[in-house]
Amino acid sequence: MSIDESSTGGPGSVLLPAVAPEVLAEAVESLSGRLRKKLDAAIEGCAAGAVRAADGSVGVRFGEDAVVTLRPGPSGVVTEADQAVCGCLLAPRCLHRAAVLGASPIADPEEPAPPAPGPEPVPGPAAAAGPGAAPGASGAPAAAVREAGGAEGAAKGGGLTAAQVRAAAALWGAAAEALAAGVTAGGAVVQAELLRAAHTARIAGLPRAEAAALRVVRGLRAARDRSAAQRLAELTGAFRELLYTAGLLASGAAGAGLTGAVRRSYEAGGSLRVYGLCREPVLSATGYGGVATHLLGVDGAHYSVSDVRPGGLARARGAGAASVALGGAVLDHAGLARGGLRVVGATVSPEGRLGAGRGVRATAVGGVAWGEGPTAALFSRPAAEAVAAMPAEGAGPGLLGCDVRVVGASGDHVLVRELTPGAPLLRLAPAHPHPELPHAANLRRIAGHPGLVLRVLGRPDLDRAATLRPLAVGPVPGAEHSLRLPPDWLGRADLGYDRLQGAHFPGDAEGLVPQESAPAAGADPLADSPLWRVRRLLEAGVAGGRRAVAEAARGAEPAALAAALRRAGFGSAAELAAALTAEADRRPRDAFGRLADASAERYAWAWLAAAAHLAAAERSLVAASWS
Repeated sequence: MSIDESSTGGPGSVLLPAVAPEVLAEAVESLSGRLRKKLDAAIEGCAAGAVRAADGSVGVRFGEDAVVTLRPGPSGVVTEADQAVCGCLLAPRCLHRAAVLGASPIADPEEPAPPAPGPEPVPGPAAAAGPGAAPGASGAPAAAVREAGGAEGAAKGGGLTAAQVRAAAALWGAAAEALAAGVTAGGAVVQAELLRAAHTARIAGLPRAEAAALRVVRGLRAARDRSAAQRLAELTGAFRELLYTAGLLASGAAGAGLTGAVRRSYEAGGSLRVYGLCREPVLSATGYGGVATHLLGVDGAHYSVSDVRPGGLARARGAGAASVALGGAVLDHAGLARGGLRVVGATVSPEGRLGAGRGVRATAVGGVAWGEGPTAALFSRPAAEAVAAMPAEGAGPGLLGCDVRVVGASGDHVLVRELTPGAPLLRLAPAHPHPELPHAANLRRIAGHPGLVLRVLGRPDLDRAATLRPLAVGPVPGAEHSLRLPPDWLGRADLGYDRLQGAHFPGDAEGLVPQESAPAAGADPLADSPLWRVRRLLEAGVAGGRRAVAEAARGAEPAALAAALRRAGFGSAAELAAALTAEADRRPRDAFGRLADASAERYAWAWLAAAAHLAAAERSLVAASWS
């Protein structure tokens, strides 16, 4: 196991070791009902009192008579129940032990879990309604599958065992309950139910569903801790991914691609010749830091070499000049980003990461300037075409190169226009927001030189209109008013490591003048469309649970939302939002006329349908903003 780089914990959680999800789930399950009600309060602040001993164990004291001791294994993760002990009389079914485990970061499993043996594969008819969907709710699952499925689709039948379908159904139910609870009521008990279901999904061979559940749990914890790193939009997206994955798997209609890969497997890549593109700092909320150097093969394939270890910001800043641990290559990451490698016996992960196996041999070779050799293809077509060719689902967006002219600043963004006739305004946003990394400072310097032309290499932000997060910049060949970088930089500056100075820019006296005035704010089709109302409704449901959506349904907001959406041509969005608010406010009664608990699963299907439609609509608007 390893700590997931995107995970977050509460205050002091860097000191506490990571805990396997199933260990935490078992500890919470063993508590009595009375102790479960006290768990959230017990978790608060207990991590701040953690003390690390000389033998590597971590202790947390509760009063005079109880000390919880965590003794992680060689991997640094608590993977077994007996690695967490408490000295009180109720141990191991005590509140102290569960609280310390609940305050610890959640570990990510790396080793594959063999699928549980089961009977013959379950047939895969395209089910309109998922697990627990009641009559009359079938439209929501169908819409969710159509909008969220993308290339995966629901038509691929078969391939799932009965054990996998059961595990997915259990995970769907836990996710629906967590969504109905929201952040306000999604405490440790709700999270433990999700973790238990996620562990079952892992055993059944459903790693994608498990990973989605862990992202939701981490998001809930960060939101409840009011972590600065948590964004409600990210948690909303995590819920959408979890519900979509679990719901489609539980229907039995999913193909094998939706189960996911159980681990990163490196395969033989033969002999490679790769050239450096740029370096990117890597910094996690759990105290890990390092660097990823992006490379390009002679055939245009993208590769990377990463070095991420404990150490946080200090290591992320220093790793940019650390030695490259790959096949004995005598080269550091700064040199590799501007040089190249010839690799014999290469091993490559599906994501393009180069492995440092025993049989790998690497020799440093000279690099190429941007726009030469295989790198020319990165800058050979308009940005709009490159973005349109990127997959809407699956892996994150790849690198994109373009030549632009600086228009001016807009908040913390730089407004630029591509050097292509009729190109729209683009936004350059910091690739990493940490103030100690030079991304934002470099962009501020660039924004201060309207009229400057430069070559940009970055990653498009597909969640925002026409936004590029640059990793490196360089001069445009042949341009009169462009960057002036030192010769040993090989025509590029890594924005996460190199700091642009005044000498790197042409002076105003040399005729650098703006080509156009910077608008107060560039046109943003996402912000200008009424879809923000749907987004706010969905995020309110994630933050406050079903009750928050139900309360919104009783005011004047639903009518205003529907009217605004229909005027803008978003009729389907209006219908799905109305169905969501109606389901949230539904109060069924039993045969004796008494109020009964409304179905969390019907509500989850309605929420997923609206969320999936919103994601598809926003993707369309973002794609249009680039052209």
